[in-house]
Amino acid sequence: MERLRDHLLETGYTIDGVRDRLGVVAASALAREELVPALRETAADDPMAALIRLWWLGATVPAARLAPEVLESELVRVEGDQVCATVHLQPWETGGYVVSDRKVRPGDPSLRSDHVVGAGGASANLAQLVTRREVRRALDLGTGCGVQVLHLDRRAEDIVATDVNPRAVELARLSWRLSGVHDVDARVGSTFDPVEGELFDLVISNPPFVISPGGELTYRETGADGDAFCRELVRRTPAYLNPGGQAHFLANWLHVEHEDWRDRVGGWLGETGCDAWVVQRDVQDPAEYVELWLRDAAVQGTPGYAEHYDRWLSWFDERKVRGIGFGWITMRRTDTLDPVVRVEQLTHQVALPVGDYVDGVLDAIAAAHRVRFLDSAHLRTVEGLLDERVGLPGAEDPMRIVLRQTQGLRRSREVGTVEAALAGVCDGELALGPLLNVIAELVGDGEILHTDAIRPLIAEGYFQL
Repeated sequence: MERLRDHLLETGYTIDGVRDRLGVVAASALAREELVPALRETAADDPMAALIRLWWLGATVPAARLAPEVLESELVRVEGDQVCATVHLQPWETGGYVVSDRKVRPGDPSLRSDHVVGAGGASANLAQLVTRREVRRALDLGTGCGVQVLHLDRRAEDIVATDVNPRAVELARLSWRLSGVHDVDARVGSTFDPVEGELFDLVISNPPFVISPGGELTYRETGADGDAFCRELVRRTPAYLNPGGQAHFLANWLHVEHEDWRDRVGGWLGETGCDAWVVQRDVQDPAEYVELWLRDAAVQGTPGYAEHYDRWLSWFDERKVRGIGFGWITMRRTDTLDPVVRVEQLTHQVALPVGDYVDGVLDAIAAAHRVRFLDSAHLRTVEGLLDERVGLPGAEDPMRIVLRQTQGLRRSREVGTVEAALAGVCDGELALGPLLNVIAELVGDGEILHTDAIRPLIAEGYFQL
């Protein structure tokens, strides 16, 4: 595997190398799972084209076009003078490689129940969310093809990776060997069973969150009723966190008729004793959701497609499901008697990676909740804040004032003249109470804004304590 890794790097089989070799049109088409442009671009007889066709496109390649390091690896099958890949091997953004089962495309046989899916959008989303601080012990729960370990490798002294699927652990080990990652403690078992009684500074998981009437595909679904699996994952996590430890998950949750989804997901976390931050990034109606995951399993276009589709929708109807949310859940064990949970929707583009500033987000939420005497607090306006005003030409006062963040989560909020004035002068020198008194005399009608009205602006990162 070490020789194969050297060959891949020497040939240029990297994220940038593949993109450059394919060109913009073929690379964009490949991102949409359209193979024809990429097959055309790799028809030439060069080593890079051969590797792309073999391991990314799943095409057969003449043995004469492949180096001995490829032919002697355990990742291909030689049939006469032709070679086909037994796995999907893709370069990853860390500089490493991810080994998984071959991608399933329309017309392929049905997925095996222990299919190991490759790294994709969800994997990248989770990697972008995880805190960048260094930790002693980290747990990758449900490691799959092992991609999250590639991101944790230089940030954690000890890494434990678990999966209920033995094949996933087997392929993950190949990913780590090809990526030069060593000493990962890989264990087979369901959820927290393999680490019972152990504590970690960081727990991350891209779990099998798909909400479906069955549990045939272990990489994406468990057979739990509704969103119960994600709920139980959240509730069990605090028992495995060291004080100050954090957890980051991706999750799906149900939008049920006559119920606020914020109350539903917030209720999962309200019982944990942890500070928490939940962000809904997308919502799909039941039909969109079913279509997405039937395509994922290459069921679309098969004789059983309509039956699968109808059964899944009926299952949602029985539970009065009107939508399915997707997003992030972040938890921090604080051991306080008054944990705070913030649940919000952010569908706009945010600065990436979120992990660069997620600790600050949690700190702001906690500070806004716990600081007792805001009158004496010294605040500072966050860097990169814009004051946007909309009004009629020539009018003395604006119709709307919006504070807009240009960094981090890039939130925006409509505010009054007092909050806008505060943002213009808040530099940490004066306490908030006296500062609001002065602002009220200058721009207000003499009415002083209560300091508690500033708490939401602190929680959302417009002001820093």
